[in-house]
Amino acid sequence: MSAHTSRRQRLRQATLEEIHAAARTLLVEQGSAAVTINAVARQVGMSGPALYHYYAGHDELVGAVTADFFRELATAMEQARDAHAGAPIGGRMLAVCRAMRAWAVAHPAEFGWIFASPIAPPNRRPDSARHQAALRFEQVLLDLTVELWRTRPFPVPDPAGLPASLREQLSAYSAAIDGQLPPEAAHVFLSCWIRLYGLLCMEVLHQLDFAYTDLEPVFEECLRDLAAALGLDYEAA
Repeated sequence: MSAHTSRRQRLRQATLEEIHAAARTLLVEQGSAAVTINAVARQVGMSGPALYHYYAGHDELVGAVTADFFRELATAMEQARDAHAGAPIGGRMLAVCRAMRAWAVAHPAEFGWIFASPIAPPNRRPDSARHQAALRFEQVLLDLTVELWRTRPFPVPDPAGLPASLREQLSAYSAAIDGQLPPEAAHVFLSCWIRLYGLLCMEVLHQLDFAYTDLEPVFEECLRDLAAALGLDYEAA
């Protein structure tokens, strides 16, 4: 690689980071509708057509910026896990869940863009930046659940008692994660995730403001229930 090529790549990377920062600022300060190609271009001092040298369109830009958010969130969760490396698995799982909520509450616009916005078809592709970053995020809780399943299997439903369509979908998901969890264990894992995700979305989107001004006790109650479902001891923060 020539020095000229290396310098050009560094300049391109610096411009991409500036574009992402501009998109994030617009998102946080004005909302997702403000994040347009032209608005982002104006923020970084270039024309709209010039920005197409970096991204093919709005969907690709959104996917790249969302990937940044996923990586940031995953890093926060990994750091919480690693900070409790010597703790029992239940302590690590609780620490990861609390780190997820802490990031969500501190970054509501970013969390909303990740989890409360439709995913454009280009960003659903397995090779997209968004999809790859989402897999890293998923892996944090999945790895801990797999470790728990292998060392202390948690209660699972009888697969025969599940609707046929659900069994089929769970079998497909189990295969997609290389059989690390059998379908019935995957069902428990996904059910726990749905409950955790749903509560965080309702908090971040202010859907529970009519009743609660502080949702931390509600979140901890949710963690207590999830710990019980996984056969873990709940430990207060």
